[in-house]
Amino acid sequence: MRVDFIKMHGLGNDFVVLDARTRTLPAIDAPVARALADRRTGIGCDQLILLEPSKCADFRMRIFNQDGTEVGACGNASRAVALLHGAAARVETAGGVIAVEPSGTGASVDMGEPRFDWEAIPLAYGMDTAVMPVGWETLDQPGAVNVGNPHVIFFVEDTNAVPLETIGPQIETDPLFPERVNVNVATILDRRHIRLRVWERGAGITRACGTGACATAVHAMRRGLAEREVTVTLPGGDLVIAWGDDNRIRMTGPAAEAYRGNFEWDDFA
Repeated sequence: MRVDFIKMHGLGNDFVVLDARTRTLPAIDAPVARALADRRTGIGCDQLILLEPSKCADFRMRIFNQDGTEVGACGNASRAVALLHGAAARVETAGGVIAVEPSGTGASVDMGEPRFDWEAIPLAYGMDTAVMPVGWETLDQPGAVNVGNPHVIFFVEDTNAVPLETIGPQIETDPLFPERVNVNVATILDRRHIRLRVWERGAGITRACGTGACATAVHAMRRGLAEREVTVTLPGGDLVIAWGDDNRIRMTGPAAEAYRGNFEWDDFA
């Protein structure tokens, strides 16, 4: 069985998109997702995106990280899917229903409401998620936010000075985070501009992380360090994050289609 795919990216965070909204595909599991995401023997991507019909929205988006785990949200993929769909839509995800709207070469996404309760992150035990009394090596007193998936945020003087490739996986798999966690290191440049690097749960360091930008911006706003709309600069480029009076987060930024192709399903199943 030959299956079509679309290769897309948002600020260099790249995806293989499979569209099963009008065509039934075989079931996706962790081994298939890992095989397709492999950059040497597969198509290669940070996340595999599967589009399906939905009973509660215009369509459903399922997200598989590079390691095969299925997760609840991906901001960059949401913008890419909005561009692919070509019209405003409500999209069902495992993290809740979001709203997307394409705009020029990118999209705006209503990412929903942030959650701060320790049980919603989730953490292994209760604590204040605005200033957490924990630390790893030189990183301490982070904040935690769930924006469809869990994030922990550290404010640092220089994001590039943090050895994220070694400390990121330590924090991701710490027992404090029973569902693992995305690790963000951020520098407040001014009240409207934040620099950010992210270790993504199940994917490692990527050039951009939309939910990480949302979580970091909201945490900075919650701490009184930033205005309610900020530009977040990631290695791959800029995103604009706004946290409205209605408690909803809106993310705006670019996305692009790289190429299209097809593969033999049995080669990866």
